Amino acid sequence: MIKRDSYCYPSLCLAFVLLSGAASAQSSRPRRVKPAPTPAEEPLLRPEPKPSPTARNNSNRPLIDVQPVKPVANTVGAGDTMHAYQLLQQKQFAEAAKEAKDIAAQFPNDSEAWKIAGFAELSLKQYQPAMDDLQRALDLQQVAKREDPNTADALAQAYVLAEKFDRALPLLVAATTRPGATPDPSLLYYRGLAEYKLGKPLDAERTFNAAVKANPKDSLALFYLGQIAVGKNDFDNAIASLNRATVNDPRFAAAWTLLTSAYLRRAALNVDDAGKAAADYLSAVRAGEGLIKIRTDAEAVTLFGQALIGSQQYARAAAALERATLQPDAKGVTFYLLGIAQSRAKNFPKAIAALQTATQKSPDDVNVYRELGYAYEMTKQYAKALSVYEKGLGLAPGDSDFKEAAERVRPFAK
Repeated sequence: MIKRDSYCYPSLCLAFVLLSGAASAQSSRPRRVKPAPTPAEEPLLRPEPKPSPTARNNSNRPLIDVQPVKPVANTVGAGDTMHAYQLLQQKQFAEAAKEAKDIAAQFPNDSEAWKIAGFAELSLKQYQPAMDDLQRALDLQQVAKREDPNTADALAQAYVLAEKFDRALPLLVAATTRPGATPDPSLLYYRGLAEYKLGKPLDAERTFNAAVKANPKDSLALFYLGQIAVGKNDFDNAIASLNRATVNDPRFAAAWTLLTSAYLRRAALNVDDAGKAAADYLSAVRAGEGLIKIRTDAEAVTLFGQALIGSQQYARAAAALERATLQPDAKGVTFYLLGIAQSRAKNFPKAIAALQTATQKSPDDVNVYRELGYAYEMTKQYAKALSVYEKGLGLAPGDSDFKEAAERVRPFAK
């Protein structure tokens, strides 16, 4: 009987450690374990939300409510913006924007007209004109020395939603550090997001923590705290943050994905504590179940299947992965993991079929050839096993596992 020792799945960065039986010339497997990729090498386990969750759940309205402001005195004159403002309050955004822009065209120094137009455009998700008009309003306010924090905050929001984080950050720092004012939790979130996107994870972590303190139900801030912690291999804090995020928002697919991955990674680090590893694999399964309630694409089901393999639920993993392989977006790793699941369930014909497809989809993945060679060897198809091991050796000439495996089966390959 050939026994498997340990496997590292590079496509999903999971190291499974299984017990090995006694070695023999025909039945033992090599015991050298390939190192798992680091988190930075595996994008699937550090998913960027698709799309990136910059907008709040209530992004169909401005971040800060517009308050009536008397028209600004200027050298050209001021228009009557009260009706445009009423349209804005009534959420007739297109009408409000048009009327405010008409007033601004007639009275170009009327900051209130530009401001109302910018707020309306922001609500319409017309970010470029919103940025232009709010910036015009802010410039006029500064000239008149009648600055309005609402305008600056709305402009910051427009920059964030347009992913112009470098322009948003100074405004957000100012907005969240106003003397004597309690920072708005949403502005703290946006500041943390801008810092994160600009490659300032330490600043972002501090700001996201402040956002969560101000609003404990901020699932997006909790998600990014989890992602920052994963980047530091701090899986305990990552899991704590992501569990809170999924409790606050059970439909947050990116949080479920990252939580499943974090449990798998922590399990892989607990190879010397079988009990802790088993508990993490089961937790990964539960997180995966939360994920596939929302997403049923091949990538999500593949990650769930990986968790099931880790918890040694091979038949269930095979059933899930089999369905995933029928989807048009199924990649080689899905067929590879299906082969793993079928092999561990001792269904070698199906394992071979899945792994053969994996070699077609991922022809340069040496681990596929390692597993396929094992399946052939288990079914005593030694000539095919030798051919596959030699293929793997061609891809990884220095791999002693393939060298030993090829020499082991060569006498029986006729």
